[in-house]
Amino acid sequence: MRVLYQLREWFRWPPGRIFATVLAIALSAVLGVSAWLVYPVVIPPDHPGCGKGASGVATYGPDHECVGVTDGAYDYAPSYLREVTDRIHAENRWVTKTKSPKTVYATVALMIPMISSSAAEQRQIREEVQGAYLAQWRANHQDNSQSPLIRLVLANPGRAYSQWRPVVTRLAAMARSGRDRLRVVTGFDLSVTDTADAMAALANTHGIPLVGGPLTADDFANTSQRPGRFSNLVRVAPTNSDQANALILFKPPRPEESLIVEDTRPGDNYIRTLREAFERQIPDAHIEQFQSPDDINDPGNISNVFTGKLANICASKAKVIYFAGRPVQLRQFINALGDRACANPYTVISGSNASVLVGDPELGWAKLKKSGITVQYAALGYPGEWSNRPDLPKTGGSAADYAKFDQAVQEAAEPVGTRSRIGEIYLDDERTILEYDSVWTGIEEIRTAADAGVSMPTLDEVGRARYNLHGTTPVKGASGWICLDNYGNAYDKAVAVIRLDPAVRGTRLVGIAWPTGSPPPADCTAPRGG
Repeated sequence: MRVLYQLREWFRWPPGRIFATVLAIALSAVLGVSAWLVYPVVIPPDHPGCGKGASGVATYGPDHECVGVTDGAYDYAPSYLREVTDRIHAENRWVTKTKSPKTVYATVALMIPMISSSAAEQRQIREEVQGAYLAQWRANHQDNSQSPLIRLVLANPGRAYSQWRPVVTRLAAMARSGRDRLRVVTGFDLSVTDTADAMAALANTHGIPLVGGPLTADDFANTSQRPGRFSNLVRVAPTNSDQANALILFKPPRPEESLIVEDTRPGDNYIRTLREAFERQIPDAHIEQFQSPDDINDPGNISNVFTGKLANICASKAKVIYFAGRPVQLRQFINALGDRACANPYTVISGSNASVLVGDPELGWAKLKKSGITVQYAALGYPGEWSNRPDLPKTGGSAADYAKFDQAVQEAAEPVGTRSRIGEIYLDDERTILEYDSVWTGIEEIRTAADAGVSMPTLDEVGRARYNLHGTTPVKGASGWICLDNYGNAYDKAVAVIRLDPAVRGTRLVGIAWPTGSPPPADCTAPRGG
């Protein structure tokens, strides 16, 4: 402003309206630039109102979506999250009101998109939040009074992680806060570029340990080639390459009878790495390609595209079709295949994202039942996976480990059929189980770091705890053993092979497959370099 006053003297600007107007314009410009520079750290967004309990949550982006971080006081989606959100809020109030010095609490965040207009995605979101809550419940009530207690917060980064920046800013502040004591961020259920950017900001810029949930793209990981891509990242799910290896080794295909149907849409790491994994495993298979719309929930005209491919598929020798694409397009492909002119039977095989098909109301179950199509996919967890049976492996997972998860379900959710205290509950599409294991792994990191006589470990101490989670002390999850290699990746993680059963409009366990072809040894340690 001193410059303006000097100009006034030089040019003898008169006092009054002209100078006041110039000054106002200059101030507006300066404040506008300042707002752009600090947004969204300091200046609130244009539409801050998200309703009752929205402290820490505000509207961002062109759709004015309510994003941010809540302890359950705010409900992102009452139509499908109200009951589980209310239970999380009640549990957090109990945690924060406990005054004993032995029961100090640490905060774990679940960071996933919380809002969707898709019925299948709404069910998936609810299940992931339920899984996180069940891990919190077990930690606070079924783990021999271990400390610290666990406070759970829900972080919504917007659809497809598009509004991750203000959420990361909030989480970073919570990690520095002596009141919040955020120590781990979990979730990350969509392998797209914005997810990777959010993870890099949390891990590399702010030093917050991460635990990926249903995150399977190969390049969302630390490796020997890129050991520091995401500092202190742990992954509990097998990669797309591991899933493809397990599926192929479970039932080796004949290349001349194999067809790969793959999505070529750019910017989606799940699609790309699954496509590459299938091509690498079956290099002589014929390939049919398509490109889906940018929005993964947009069906576009892909049903027409698939219908146009049916004649070539029928004329081929294919008996097994490997599908590399998202669930909406897989559902469109299955429905189109059900209308083919030929009577050839087909087995369609896909990756873990296919688990949401069982909850998709547009899947043609009647066509599946009549048309000779078998749909199988790699699942990251399944209720009957570890049930006692003659072929159950002695390592890699156990019925006893799954029983701890089931005990949390029974006591925290009190299910009656599909109804429960935490909303409709389904366990047959992996999301609840896998997110439970993700949050539980984060809790194991926190408590392992606290074992060294530290009541509240630092972020670095929590991150380094991952080096102990292997050998004879893996995380014994409901989905199987989580034995971490030197880069924080689950080694030789069990893959449940699941079949859609149109007779019951549900799923069946086909068997357990392994990325290496066999279960891990009792001393579950990855080979050197892994």
